[in-house]
Amino acid sequence: MRRTVFAALLCAVVGGTSAGTGGVDLEKYLKPESFSDVKLSPGGEYVAGTVPLDDSTALVILRTSDRKPAGVFRPQDKNHANTFEWVSNERLLVGLAEKLGVLDTPQPTGELYGVNVDGKGGELLVGYRVQGRGLGTRIQPKKVEDVAAFLTDELAGDDRNVLIAVWPFAEDPYTRVERLDVVSGRRVRISGSPVQRADFTTDHQGEVRFAHGAASDNVNKLYYRAGTNAQWSLVNDESLSHRIETAIGFSEDGALAYLQVEQPTGPDAIVSWNPQTGQRREVLRDGVVDPYAIIFRPGSRVPVGALFAGDSPRTRFFDEKGVDARQYRSLEAAFGGPVFITSSTRDGGKVVVQTWSGSNPGDFYLFDTRAKAAEHLLSRSEWIDPKLAATVRPFSLKARDGLPLHGFLTLPPGSEGRNLPLVVLPHGGPFGVFDEGSYSNEPQMLAAAGYAVLQVNFRGSANYGRAFTQAGAKQWGAAMQDDVTDATRWAIAEGIADRNRICIYGASYGAYAAMMGPIREPGLYQCAAGYVGVYDLPLMFSGEAQLSDSAMAWQREWVGDPKILGARSPVNLAAQLKVPVFLAAGGEDTRAPIKHTERMEAALKAAGSPVESLYYRTEGHGFHRPEHQREYYSRLLAFLSRSLGGSIASTASTSATAGADKAP
Repeated sequence: MRRTVFAALLCAVVGGTSAGTGGVDLEKYLKPESFSDVKLSPGGEYVAGTVPLDDSTALVILRTSDRKPAGVFRPQDKNHANTFEWVSNERLLVGLAEKLGVLDTPQPTGELYGVNVDGKGGELLVGYRVQGRGLGTRIQPKKVEDVAAFLTDELAGDDRNVLIAVWPFAEDPYTRVERLDVVSGRRVRISGSPVQRADFTTDHQGEVRFAHGAASDNVNKLYYRAGTNAQWSLVNDESLSHRIETAIGFSEDGALAYLQVEQPTGPDAIVSWNPQTGQRREVLRDGVVDPYAIIFRPGSRVPVGALFAGDSPRTRFFDEKGVDARQYRSLEAAFGGPVFITSSTRDGGKVVVQTWSGSNPGDFYLFDTRAKAAEHLLSRSEWIDPKLAATVRPFSLKARDGLPLHGFLTLPPGSEGRNLPLVVLPHGGPFGVFDEGSYSNEPQMLAAAGYAVLQVNFRGSANYGRAFTQAGAKQWGAAMQDDVTDATRWAIAEGIADRNRICIYGASYGAYAAMMGPIREPGLYQCAAGYVGVYDLPLMFSGEAQLSDSAMAWQREWVGDPKILGARSPVNLAAQLKVPVFLAAGGEDTRAPIKHTERMEAALKAAGSPVESLYYRTEGHGFHRPEHQREYYSRLLAFLSRSLGGSIASTASTSATAGADKAP
């Protein structure tokens, strides 16, 4: 296995781990990735990467010449270097996020740090924690305005300034664009917005040309203007067109804009739009899935294609015979699989190429586009050997109402995929989320225990177009659950799963689906496990949720009317849950408060159903602390083993205990 200087640096910062024998080596799957994202500096002298730690995410800068560290920026605990961009060869802009649990989506705080390449000179330029009336505030008559800010354009060629979207601290605010000096923190207003909660798209000259946002009704609108002093004009109103449109950039000559446009049926399309004539032309659309990531020409902001996360990752281009397509095809042939260019020098001479698969967390390479030479930079998880990992296979089927469904099956290493114990693993979310088939620690861990792992993108999941997502609206415990059932029965019919050895397990919404599975389908599952789950749907609408008007409107539109949701709440149906249940939750969880799990456990005990639980007072939406993760997954594997017969955690994995933090 490759071991880079970067990985060695992490071991020095975080500390190493050891593995035990006999059973599943949890440390292999619980150890944080070496890094999450990697970007090359404008001149190519440095590469920066985000590094997940136990309770935060740091930014590490390496010299490309010798791979030795140049600097480290580490925010305080529970804060994460969530986004970063090179502004110059010597200065980066870092956006922070917070999360209380490992399953939380990092919530950007709107704080932007300026950091030097040596990791020094770190200064909070804008954000709510700036002290006094200095850099992070905007002084108005008799008022200091607190704001959040997010990068809009790094302004290539300007080594001092960037454009940021500024959000005043108010519910559903009108946002604006300002120019930020990344050294002094000085901010100058550039543009307002015609719509609330807007983000912005600029042209190649850094002029703000599009604004996309929505008011508290969550109706999306897209506006365009011809230039800085021109009036905004409405391009798309979701209430009239019944679709969302977003701007992704401009053609090289600036004459055309490219939009990602939802369709009445099927996946999103990328279309070109001529602002002068209004003419539209579809330039790219996959037959099954939405664009996953936009491909830009190295050294520019010109969109040229897209990456699609379908049954297998694939790239497609506006011009399949153009130089950009040829470069990707050459790289794909050389690396033997999908690639994605994450960043480049400003002249496009060097790029960072990412490779990955269902069995490989990913590698990054530095590629010289002129010399046509590549050298390995970093591995996401250098301790994972892809040759020994579980295999991930795509599958498809039709739901009982004819809706096409897609998903992924993870099989134990060396398995032929026949008559296996099966763990059904519905994803969380559930909306705006999907399983993509890339390497994932939890399915790999379960496969190492001897289980086939089934992950289906039920209706409501993202990636398959607007109609597919909307088909899941108000279908909690109904059609969404039926899709999970249909996929489970498909695995039995295909001879993959032993019908007498099937359990269902999930986190967040997936935990809800895990409880509803045996309730709606008695006899199909032999056990059910829920991690930081939602089990009492009306509780989601209570005053404790502290939802904004837009969030409350969204929940009513997508989850349903709280007056009738009690009938689809596992907490009220516990008497129908006749299989063993394992529940786990954290006391600081704000997304799925611990009350959900406590009420579910109490209801199961009252019904005489077998249930065991694990609580940690100081954990959030997913357990952060390594010892808590070890105990949780040790308990989960032991629970599954009693019903399915798979392996339990190794002795070394279970030696650490964390009882002092357990909730009573």
